[in-house]
Amino acid sequence: MAELEGLGGGGVVTDPRGVLRQGRAFLDFFWDIAKPEQEVRLAATENLLRHLREGRKDDELKYTLKRLVEGLGATREAARPGFSLALAQVLQAFEEIPICSVLEQIKEKHNLEKVKKKLVRNAAFGNFFGVMALFQSGRLVKDQNALLGSIQLLQQLANHQAHLRDLPRRTLIDIMSEVPESVFEEVLFSILQSDLASAFASPENLHLLLVGIQKFPSVLKPKKLKKLFGSPTVVNEENIPRLIELLQSAAKSEKRDKKLPSVAFDLLQVSLKENAFELFWEEGVENVLLKEKSGPVSYMCYRLLGSALPLLSLDQLQMVLKGKVMQHYGEHVVTTQLPDRFKFAPEMEGYIEEFLSSCDDSERQLAVMIGFSTLTNQGNPVFSSSSRVVRHLQPVVLQKYVDWLKDMFLRPDLDCCLDFSSNRQKQNKENANIAQHKIARLRKWIIHRLANIIESTVKKEESLVMDISRFCFFHAFFEAKKKTSQINEAKALPAEPLDEQAHSVAENYFFGLLQTLNTMTVLGDTEKAAALREKHIHGVTADGKLWIFLLVEYASKLLSSEHVKAVKPFTKEQRDAWERTLQSVKKLQKQNKADSAKVVAFQQLLLLMAIHLFKNQSETMDVLSDLLNCTERAFSKEAKKKKTDNTEPGWVEVMVEILLSLLAQPSLLIRRISKSVFVRICPNLTKRGLQLILDVLDPYQEQNEESAVVVMEESDKKIKSEQDTDEEENEDSSDEGDSESDSGDEEKNEEVDDDFRSQLMNVLQAGNSLAADESDEELDDEAMMALDKNISALFAEQQKRVQAKKDEKDRIRKEKILRRDYKIKVLDLIEAFLTKQSENPLVFDIIEPLLRVIEQCMSTDSDKQEVDFLKKTANIFRNSLCRMRQYCKRVDDLQEDLHAFVERLVKKACKHTDSSVALYYFSASLYLLKVLKGNTSDKSSIPTPLPEKQNSTIPQASQLLSTGCLDMERVTAVYQQALTQFLTKRNSALTSSMFHDLFRRFPIMCKPLVDTLVKSITAGARQHQQAQACLLLRNVLLLRELKLFMTEEEWEELIRESISQVTKSLKAVGKCVLKAEKEKVAKSLELLNLLLKTVTEEHLHVKLTEVEKVLLGLNQPEGIGNSARLDSLYWNVMRWLNYTKPKKEKAANKPEQEAESLKRKKKGFLPETKKRKNRKKGIKENGVAPAAGEDGDPAAPEEQPLGTETPKQKKGLVPGGSKHKNEKRGLGENEVAPAGSGEAAVNGGDAVAHKKKKKNMNRKRKGDGSNEAEQVPAAKKTKGSVSQEPQQKKSKAKEKKKAKKAPVPQD
Repeated sequence: MAELEGLGGGGVVTDPRGVLRQGRAFLDFFWDIAKPEQEVRLAATENLLRHLREGRKDDELKYTLKRLVEGLGATREAARPGFSLALAQVLQAFEEIPICSVLEQIKEKHNLEKVKKKLVRNAAFGNFFGVMALFQSGRLVKDQNALLGSIQLLQQLANHQAHLRDLPRRTLIDIMSEVPESVFEEVLFSILQSDLASAFASPENLHLLLVGIQKFPSVLKPKKLKKLFGSPTVVNEENIPRLIELLQSAAKSEKRDKKLPSVAFDLLQVSLKENAFELFWEEGVENVLLKEKSGPVSYMCYRLLGSALPLLSLDQLQMVLKGKVMQHYGEHVVTTQLPDRFKFAPEMEGYIEEFLSSCDDSERQLAVMIGFSTLTNQGNPVFSSSSRVVRHLQPVVLQKYVDWLKDMFLRPDLDCCLDFSSNRQKQNKENANIAQHKIARLRKWIIHRLANIIESTVKKEESLVMDISRFCFFHAFFEAKKKTSQINEAKALPAEPLDEQAHSVAENYFFGLLQTLNTMTVLGDTEKAAALREKHIHGVTADGKLWIFLLVEYASKLLSSEHVKAVKPFTKEQRDAWERTLQSVKKLQKQNKADSAKVVAFQQLLLLMAIHLFKNQSETMDVLSDLLNCTERAFSKEAKKKKTDNTEPGWVEVMVEILLSLLAQPSLLIRRISKSVFVRICPNLTKRGLQLILDVLDPYQEQNEESAVVVMEESDKKIKSEQDTDEEENEDSSDEGDSESDSGDEEKNEEVDDDFRSQLMNVLQAGNSLAADESDEELDDEAMMALDKNISALFAEQQKRVQAKKDEKDRIRKEKILRRDYKIKVLDLIEAFLTKQSENPLVFDIIEPLLRVIEQCMSTDSDKQEVDFLKKTANIFRNSLCRMRQYCKRVDDLQEDLHAFVERLVKKACKHTDSSVALYYFSASLYLLKVLKGNTSDKSSIPTPLPEKQNSTIPQASQLLSTGCLDMERVTAVYQQALTQFLTKRNSALTSSMFHDLFRRFPIMCKPLVDTLVKSITAGARQHQQAQACLLLRNVLLLRELKLFMTEEEWEELIRESISQVTKSLKAVGKCVLKAEKEKVAKSLELLNLLLKTVTEEHLHVKLTEVEKVLLGLNQPEGIGNSARLDSLYWNVMRWLNYTKPKKEKAANKPEQEAESLKRKKKGFLPETKKRKNRKKGIKENGVAPAAGEDGDPAAPEEQPLGTETPKQKKGLVPGGSKHKNEKRGLGENEVAPAGSGEAAVNGGDAVAHKKKKKNMNRKRKGDGSNEAEQVPAAKKTKGSVSQEPQQKKSKAKEKKKAKKAPVPQD
């Protein structure tokens, strides 16, 4: 930075008192202020102010001002605002600093006339940020001289647009907006008079004038304005062209910011103040700006429209909303539907929402809503029908808006709409029925808008909701014959009758509205409504009546009226069913509150089917008749007195069949109500009813006719609507399927190809084409034409057959998708039943069907839908069944069946080959164990009384000892067989986690199975099984509940036998090389550690002599090997036998280290012992260095006692270790450690060590190998010198193994 570069020389001269010598912390403040991180800059500014306030030193303050002023023109962009802010804070904190002196200092330091050309940019920014600092300090307005100088400086900076652009003008406007009127008139007006007079020269000058007119109206009066630029007003016909040019320039200069230019908004406000808005809007905006085909200018017009909404009167709003800008905006919305185009509609919706939320005038609110709702593209409003801006409407405005929508639906007034057509629509327009087309589009939008008002969060009354619902229902299913005052919807007849398509559209939106009503919270502010909301009750009014019931009552009124008729009239049978439905609903409302859930279920389903009778009469009639019969049987008194015949299905079975058929419907409302109805009738569900649901999920009954009928009912309705989506979602899979099917056709249909080939041969023979070789005659034209015709017919027929096969496969694929989707929906019923009726005995009947589904899905290669089906089934089985805290408490009559069920599940888990599937079977058996153990039986045996000591320490001991309904012998035999198979069979699907879960959840099973675990320590099939036996036995012994089921003698015998088995297992251990062997030893040592700990702490009488011998043998090199984990586990066990791991001695004495360092320094020189004449003097016969002598050299590894190496010696950090890292530095490849350091080495090492080392390193850099060659004897310069290093490594490894010391018993 410039200010930091000049710190050195200038600081010394101007700092006679030594400010720079006081400390580095003060100078660091300025370095941090210049950093690019904003947080660092702000923290440095705060610290600087704190330092100046505490110190109160004039020299520091003077130096601070100097550094901050210099930093204003820094080269780095991030440093300038940092220094400007710091300067502003300093001036604000120390008001004794004169502003004028600081301004003069800024001008002097960043003088634009004296600065070099390459530093003009920095000087310009220095002046600008200096003025900004003065303005931000808040003191500039108080000092008129400084204010005058700052304004003049900004005017001078305005000429440097290449660097500063419009920043000086913007700052000038900001300063002027903060100046009092008196100061502006006395000080600034004379200076700014030239700028104000040239207001039409640039957008910045115009903006300055507009701000002055709004801020100081008494100063800039019309007379003064006329003196300035010749006219008393800004917006007039004479100035419009120049104003429009400036607006165009401003729009293009700020197109990147995507916001309305400030000068445009101020001009809009001034035009309103001068009562010239209509002139400005029509002549300037609509007639000139819109005609320029420029994106930034068009968007500026749209933003002007949105910004003007809060400022305009009602008449002005109506004028603007029917103008060309609105039409131009509508064309933009229609033509920018592509995803990569810029869309202004969200921004315009923000303007509308801001206006509606801030406006209190109901008429202006309604005008804006109607104005945007009448901007149509061939009848379809551009405004979104699902817009959320209606939530800001006042209740009165909302009601008027709804009335206007209903009136426009009945009497579409296309003349009041601002309608337009895009260029493509104009080219492709059809003159016939264009008016009807517009009306249909408008009515469709209105119905959706009305339905969305109910769905929105706007505050609304129940009367408004019912009014909209009745309107949509009436025009979906009814028509008015003539006007009548009895029905509000028939008070006015449609100007254009609704066609079939309009009724269909209203019907679709009505059922969406019905779904909203079914899930809507209770409306109103009454206490009763609040109480219902707290209970989370949906779909009812404040009086507790169902919304759908009110609509059915309204429909009944319409059916009985002579002035209206149904679009699809009812037959006599359908009308009778309708009347029966109403009577049944009324009877249900009179039922006792005891069956409230059942009553609500039937009532809700009856009303829904009654409404659907208007939509699909033929299909709904069958369901409704069955439902009515089911209702009569369910609530008849005779059914309660006597049981129905077993051959005749009960009402619950009929209801389940109805619900299963309704789940196949594409309507989300029907499926949700079906599920809620099923939840309410769950307590009445029978075994036959549940079996109907389970049959749908049974993978082996998928080809059954009954299930196929259910799927086809759904496929007929959904195949057309979902065909495209299915093809899009399954495009990849269908392509793969087609390719596979094609290859399958080629492989499997060889007979068909042979038939086609024979037919082709017959056609060719009939045309004598094969006999052409025998005779010289050729076919004439007629024969050739006939032959071509026959061949083309044959190929066309073959093509039809191939296409028919493809269509059939595609149909089968889609049916499979629909069937799987239907099963996923049926799973919701299973989940609801398990959640609501977890204590029902029917839960046991669900276990095996779910397991079959899981097994079937896992055994097949399935697509994504199949995987989703599997995941959902597994989650229901795991979370809603096995992990449920509530379970059946009435199993006295089911004990035999449940025990047989447990046996069957465990055997299937054992026989299975997939462990993931076996896990589900095993988990199901544990769930049944929980049920049996949790139930109490009269015939169950009384638990054995506990000792007094245990009974007092464990309060839940009686619960643990209770077996409930469990037949312990039978259950033990099953799980003992499974455990034996797991530990003896080589490939078993069972896992140790399964049995660990068994022991953890049911400690009562530990004692019967622990003997199997103990025997398997040595009798396991493989080492892995033996390791798993040790692991499971250790987990069992850790369970404190195990002691409750055993006497002290049994416990001691268990510990003794376990130690004996582990001892035998460890005795048979060879050298640990394989992973399985190491795992077995590790698990055995972990178990043995627990056993020895138990013996020691509980003082059990167990002999440990044999264990000690075996463990001592494991410490040999051929035992546990070099594994650090096994070594740690081994010494943990030996600790209980009073053995400790040998401690490592520290490094040798300092003389030894000094001698070793001297030997290292003599690197590259041949020692005395290596010379041929002294070779036998210093080396023993085996080639190992002798024991340490007087000079302190260490002894050889063979002569040291076993196990006395220090840790550093083992790692090679000190001499004598097995891995000496510095051996290769001081010795050659075939050298042996010298016997002693020698006098010559000691005397000469200090003098020439550094010089010799440097010389040797230089030789290595040059690649000279002569020194190394000299160290190697002549007889060993060939292969011996190369192969010696691996042999040394092997010998070191052997030495390390031998060096392990046997454990020493403690005294």
